[in-house]
Order: sequence, then structure tokens, then C-alpha cells
Amino acid sequence: MAIILRLDRMMADRKMSLNELSVKVGISNVNLSNLKTGKVKAIRFSTLEAICDVLDCQPGDILEYERDEK
Repeated sequence: MAIILRLDRMMADRKMSLNELSVKVGISNVNLSNLKTGKVKAIRFSTLEAICDVLDCQPGDILEYERDEK
């Protein structure tokens, strides 16, 4: 099971930089960068809600499920 983060795609679509998003969401650049690159194991719903609010998107626009091949 793999959850793929598409935050970079949404940011590009909205022409928003990492710095701008981190300020508007209220989390550090480092934490947002880790989220963007998929180096996190969890995300708080409050953070996801803030990102969706700023980017005007749905959680499904940022998160994608990919089934493992067996």
C-alpha cells in the first residue's frame, strides 16, 4: 500500500511557492518540504484542512492511493 502526495502538482497549478504556502498554512518550510517530498509518515487533519483551504482543493487532489503490485 502506498499513499502518494501530489502537493507539488497542486502548488504548481496554483503558481504558489513553498515559502508562500508555508506562511499561509502556518507550518515551517522544513515540515512543508518534507510533506511535499513524501518524507512524512502522517499528516494532521488540521494541516491537511489548512492546505486544502489555501490551495482551494480537496484532500483527494493532494493524496493518492496506489495499490502494491503482488
